[in-house]
Amino acid sequence: MQYKSVTTEVLEIAYLDYGARDGWPCIMGHGFPYDVNAYAEAAPILAQAGARVLVPWLRGYGPTRFRFPQTLRSGEQAALGADLLAFMDALKIERAVVGGYDWGGRAACIVSVLHPERVVGLVSGNSYNIQNIARAMEPASPPHEAALWYQYFFHNERGRRALERNRRGFARQLWTMWSPKWQFDDATFDRSAVSFDNPDFVDVVIHSYRHRFALVEGDPAYAAIEAKLAAQPQVRVPTIAIDGDSDGVIPGTAHHAEKFEGFYQRRVFAGAGHNLPQERPAEWAQAVLDVRKAAS
Repeated sequence: MQYKSVTTEVLEIAYLDYGARDGWPCIMGHGFPYDVNAYAEAAPILAQAGARVLVPWLRGYGPTRFRFPQTLRSGEQAALGADLLAFMDALKIERAVVGGYDWGGRAACIVSVLHPERVVGLVSGNSYNIQNIARAMEPASPPHEAALWYQYFFHNERGRRALERNRRGFARQLWTMWSPKWQFDDATFDRSAVSFDNPDFVDVVIHSYRHRFALVEGDPAYAAIEAKLAAQPQVRVPTIAIDGDSDGVIPGTAHHAEKFEGFYQRRVFAGAGHNLPQERPAEWAQAVLDVRKAAS
């Protein structure tokens, strides 16, 4: 499938476009270390149900490119949210069902809380994905801390060099650990792995995992957004939140329910790990259809 691209103030955003142009807008975001192929099966299901499904590569992934060399290769949450809103503006999409998991789910949550008038409904893998950076240094349980080894690894230059030298090796290690019951083959991994060859991939990833612990400064262009997110605002758009019961990095998010107002439903995908839409495409697509129905 040939990708398209659209120009924003900061990026040339590459994306896949499924369904009729006059279909109801649906924007789905991938996570780290994945790419648009996470929706290769879910998106056609939604297109058949009348959606126009747009799946962009995030900054630092695939064919998406920064427009200017001087732009900080930031992976902070505010940048991801701003990119999603700019993507909607560039395509003249007034309102859409938005969703995603990991980084893509974070962007969808941010647009949902800061621009609810632009969101029909939200499907969020791992529920409330907005980082509470002010509390990032508070320790978690030993099992959860162990699962976050890669984040701490990326805090030092050994981790940066390791990722630069072996992007695919570390990505595959995380796929395996985070989705222990997902029997993906080499071809499936390789289709996504080419997205990690983006020249800005390492810089964006390293900045993301350092910024969320307040170890590096963010891009001043997004400081106002980060200030709003620091208040941990409520999600007030119709939401279906999803966890996998075999997620090797997120131990479950039932406790996030208090962050949602109005229609909220939590689903648990049996046997699924972290890459929810790719592991359970039909169930993910059904959640999108159901949240749209709930919003109507």
